[in-house]
Amino acid sequence: QLNMAKKKEEFLKEFKEGPLQFKPTYKFDLDSEVYDTSEKKRKPAWTDRILWKVKNLSEDASKEGEFPEEENQISVTLNNYVSHMSYGISDHKPVTGTFKLEMKPLVSDPLVVLCPEGEWSAEHDVLLRYSAAPELPSSAWDWIGLFQVTFRHVKDYVTYAWVEDDEISSSRDSKEVYMSASEIPKMGGEFLLCYFSNNLQSIVGISEPFQV
Repeated sequence: QLNMAKKKEEFLKEFKEGPLQFKPTYKFDLDSEVYDTSEKKRKPAWTDRILWKVKNLSEDASKEGEFPEEENQISVTLNNYVSHMSYGISDHKPVTGTFKLEMKPLVSDPLVVLCPEGEWSAEHDVLLRYSAAPELPSSAWDWIGLFQVTFRHVKDYVTYAWVEDDEISSSRDSKEVYMSASEIPKMGGEFLLCYFSNNLQSIVGISEPFQV
């Protein structure tokens, strides 16, 4: 039924699905792996499915004349597609899929290059040096955050410094900013520096990992 619908319904045609290498997921007797034994004796079916589609944002933008059409910025790869037969609270068996998502950078080079200066510890104030590309729309509200390498969100910073208020030196090629020792984590570990642009509302530079 799904394959037939994909041929007829325009909105379904671009959706993809992985190979069905598991048994039909419907209809089971409750709390069992036995297919329907009721009077209806419904035929087993692959009712529970995972379909996906990558929307090419450049197509919409090009229609409005914003920029020419280009290849997708996002690619999705299905790593596995399985059912879970051990679940018995329904006449369905749940299905899961694991995907690999790759996103192409919007720019080929970072707008900001960051580097910690010297040894970082909670025993003394620390310095960091950064250089910004001329096209960076800088703001007084830009800041540089100290993050654990496992961070997942821009708000996961351990501490941060304002790029203007905490600046201690500046030249044509680079600037130096300090962070107070009182805010450096005493437990140490592996960290990153990230530059957050207020105008772009995004992280536009990430340092190499380093030890504190």
